[in-house]
Amino acid sequence: MSKARRAKPDWFMIALPLVALAACLWPTPGVTGGPLHWDWISTYGVSVVFFLYGLTLAPEKMRAGASHWRLHLLATAGTFILFPALVLGAGAIGKGWIEPGLLLGFFFLAVLPSTISSSVAMTSLARGNLPASIFNATLSSLIGVLITPLMMAWYTHSQGAQMPLGPVLLKVALLVVLPIVLGQLVRPLLAAWATRHYARIKMADRVIILAIVYGSFADSMASGIWSQQDPIVLVEIVVGVVLLFGIAFSVMWGVCRLVGFDLPDTIAATFCGSKKSLATGVPLARLMFGATPQLGLVLAPVMVFHFFQLMAVSVIAGRLAARPMTDAEVHEANRNKSETPARGQAAKAA
Repeated sequence: MSKARRAKPDWFMIALPLVALAACLWPTPGVTGGPLHWDWISTYGVSVVFFLYGLTLAPEKMRAGASHWRLHLLATAGTFILFPALVLGAGAIGKGWIEPGLLLGFFFLAVLPSTISSSVAMTSLARGNLPASIFNATLSSLIGVLITPLMMAWYTHSQGAQMPLGPVLLKVALLVVLPIVLGQLVRPLLAAWATRHYARIKMADRVIILAIVYGSFADSMASGIWSQQDPIVLVEIVVGVVLLFGIAFSVMWGVCRLVGFDLPDTIAATFCGSKKSLATGVPLARLMFGATPQLGLVLAPVMVFHFFQLMAVSVIAGRLAARPMTDAEVHEANRNKSETPARGQAAKAA
């Protein structure tokens, strides 16, 4: 037997806290209106992120899992109803001692769409319903670009503040929706190129996200937002993230089993419905909140949740992957093995 290869550490997970730390130690280059005009990179980099998303979005992969409407309904409810309800409940219980800016960050986290890449990857590892996972995670990201700003506008209004919804939706339309549409329009011409250079596209996407994070934390440091916070706020963020994920995941799993989902469907619905997208959240936060000094505090729960959900779901998916294969899975695996040589011979003949 060959030894299992150790998973390489994700450079993005290492770079994310380092970029935030760099902004804390040396914020000047990244402040809005600073010498490097970092705010231009952050603002227009959003369009590049979503253009690349539209370019790499394969509609044919979504169609395979579109028929599981009960699964998609439940997973979407978990993403956009369960999470906000949990945060609003915590806010009502802890009213008066939870920092309003921190609560704003947690509500922003709660209304973000599901993540695509890790939801799909972990569902595959755990032997869940992969086509349904691809469809639901993609659907969540698409509708999230509109639902997230609308829910944030409602929340800020309920807290006595105002978010100019019209200008925000116009920015979303121009800098998010339009680039996605353009990416899809050019996909027939560039799909093969995008497939060959997918690693580079993903690299560009992540570098832009890191640039936005740097600028956001630089503005927060320059304005003194973090110096005004008690160090205990970092502990509150970690504890809040652990509780939020743990409760949401448990509720999703329990409801899936209660309504009679089999294990593969339960895995797909729970993994999609309990995760949040940093890749969507960072650009949307920049659009909605602009260069406000509070942006670093708003993004902090999103960043911590990103780390924790990856670690927690990796462990859960690994344990689920170790379960014995069902007769149907054994049959499918044997069928794929038998088809592989035939495909190879057909390709050679062609």
